[in-house]
Amino acid sequence: MLLPDTVEVTGGAKPVGCVIWLHGLGADGHDFEPIVPELRLPADLPLRFVFPHAPVRPVTVNGGVPMRAWYDIVSLDATGRADAAGVRDSTNLLEALVSREQERGMASDRIVIAGFSQGGAVAINTALRAENRLAGLMALSTYIALPDEFAASKGNRELPVFMAHGSFDPMIPMRWGRASADRLIESGFEVEWHDYPMAHAVCPQEIQDIRAWLLKVFGPGSGT
Repeated sequence: MLLPDTVEVTGGAKPVGCVIWLHGLGADGHDFEPIVPELRLPADLPLRFVFPHAPVRPVTVNGGVPMRAWYDIVSLDATGRADAAGVRDSTNLLEALVSREQERGMASDRIVIAGFSQGGAVAINTALRAENRLAGLMALSTYIALPDEFAASKGNRELPVFMAHGSFDPMIPMRWGRASADRLIESGFEVEWHDYPMAHAVCPQEIQDIRAWLLKVFGPGSGT
């Protein structure tokens, strides 16, 4: 499989963990790159952040204009929003990026998969399909894109999950995100939920909460 181009930010020569972070519709791999220094991670926790670029494809709700997208959006309602084939294709891409990190010597349980909006939907779908234990799932301003295919490997039901959403989000209503979190909790996942008085964005308090969660996920006693 041809892997997507990526932007990488590494906190040290020998990273002890990896975060693969997918951007949202119309953005690219540079979108969340500036957040890395804002996380103020300690020097003794060097992480490799991998920010892939989504493929360029026509997006129906934007008049068919080609842009970077993990999948097509046919309509803005909950039932027709996600192009299922596109979600599956991008899930395969993210799984391939996880495999590449393993080939580079990173154990799967030291890899967090993350995403914002569209990217978060793909990250959730990937976590639900994962055969090997991952370090965690970070899903920001997003939802379960393929509820009819909801399934999880038994080994990943203890996966730490961080979900966050803006209470004024006009693009993906917070109730979609909250309902997705509740479904994960009902299935046995440990979900840390946060909501903030913001729109479809990331705010400073959210960055601090992500920092605390990453410290917990990659801290002493975690992983191998």
